[in-house]
Order: sequence, then C-alpha cells, then structure tokens
Amino acid sequence: MHHPDVAKNKVAGEKKFKEINEAYEVLGDPEKRRKYDELGANWQEGAQGPASAGAAYRRYGSPGGRSEPDFEFGGTGFSDFFESFFGGGTDSFRGSRRGAAGGGGPGDGFAHQGEDVEADLLVQLEEALKGAVRKITLRRPGADDGADRLNTYQVRIPAGVREGQKIRLAGQGNPGVGGSPAGDLYLRVRLARHPEFTVHDADLNCDLDLAPWEAVLGVKLKIPTLDGATSLQVPPGTAAGSQLRMRGLGLPREDGSRGDLYATVQVNTPATVTEEERGLWEKLAKTSTFKARRRA
Repeated sequence: MHHPDVAKNKVAGEKKFKEINEAYEVLGDPEKRRKYDELGANWQEGAQGPASAGAAYRRYGSPGGRSEPDFEFGGTGFSDFFESFFGGGTDSFRGSRRGAAGGGGPGDGFAHQGEDVEADLLVQLEEALKGAVRKITLRRPGADDGADRLNTYQVRIPAGVREGQKIRLAGQGNPGVGGSPAGDLYLRVRLARHPEFTVHDADLNCDLDLAPWEAVLGVKLKIPTLDGATSLQVPPGTAAGSQLRMRGLGLPREDGSRGDLYATVQVNTPATVTEEERGLWEKLAKTSTFKARRRA
C-alpha cells in the first residue's frame, strides 16, 4: 500500500490531506476558483483565523457590487479560512422561490418563500461507511438590530452517502417574506480524498505494492481497510496491474449490501542493490527460463 510519509505524524498527516481536499474543492469549482484567483497565490495567509478570513470573504464575496448577506459555516470539515471564504455568500443561494401571490421582491407587498442556502460538507470515508452525526454551525447576518445569528445543528450523515448528495435541513434557509415559509439549508456532500483509497460508486480501489519475489512466489500479507487491517493472500505468479478483489469491504449500497475493495498490484524493483544481491540477480538471469519479451 502507499503510505505517505506524513502518515507517520498523525497531526501533520491530517493537515496535509485537509489541504489536498481543499485544493481539489477550489480547482473543481469555477466559482471557488474565481475567488481563489482574486486572492492570489498567498490565499492561505488569510487562514490565521476566522476573523481575517471572514473579512477577506466580505471583500470579495459580492461580485458586481451587489449587497448580499454573508454566511460563515463551522464544522463542515474544512479549515476556518475555507469555511468563511468559500462556505457561503452569493454562490450559495439557490434563487428565491415565489409564493402563491407571485410578484416582486421585498417591500413590494408580495409574499415569497425564503431563499435556500447551500454549503459543502466534507465527509470522511469512515463516516460514509458507518454514518455519523456532525455539529454544524451557521452564522448569518442580523436583521434590524444588526446582530449576527448563530445557529447550531446536529446533522445526521447517513451510511452510504455519495459524492454530491445533498442533506436537507428544512426551513433553515433564509426567512420568507410576507408570511411565506423560510427556505431550506442544503449540505452538499464532498467525499474527502483518502491516503489509501479512491471511490467508484460503492467500490473502493487501492494500490498494493509487491516485491518481485512476492509477485512470483505469492505472499500472505496484512492490508488496511475501512474496517481495520485484514489478511490478503496474493497467489503465485501475480502480474503487475492485476486486481485482487475483496468482497464486501467497500461502501454501503442502496440495498444495504456493500461494495468491494480492489487492490491493484504494483511490482516494485529496488533502486540499488548490494554486491551480494547483484550476484543473486545475475544468477537468476542466467538460470531462469522466463521470457519477458517475444522474440522477433
């Protein structure tokens, strides 16, 4: 398996993969990328605390000079800076839904339903496997008194949740106008990149590093899974690129069963050898009947 060096230090490892996940979020979303480009390459210098991050967001969060309310989220799994800068604001609105009376906006005598609010929720694969409860905070601008409102929610993340799935908190969006109901709060699931596994539907994929003799002779070894370490028997003569399937060690499917874990074999060779090892490799080269290439 590929164990990144940072994994030896849990704190450093968590920080590194949080940075990786946030980078993917920025690069994969045009609106987030636009905001990143406005801040420039030194965007992380604003990550010293939520106050400075919030100030940065308020400066860039309302393109075209529009006056839109800003939202700050907490507990989404991203850093304080990311939550403040990318977690809310104009790109999080779904557009107002008009009430039965139809008509215009606030102050024109017509009622309309409150706007929905969206935010990204970073979910670890372990949470997607077993489900979890996450405390999410939403700080929204105040009304007439100017005081901000802080709401706290206990959000249930269902087992088997998928990338892009939305968790709905009914009535927790913007308040309605003229007696109409409030909008909803949607938390859009982003599956966190994992140091070992990639996701394809309910299946997980990982790399399995083998020495040449392990691939030739076979080997029984321990590999990590989301359920803990398990034994895997590698059969003799396993070729590089082969996929070894472990049933039921993936993520939950809709029917309650589980996907599979596929380990893709990577055969690694030593970069340097001792004189004794070189002699053994040379002896093998002379005595082996194996032909790696077809003869012309």
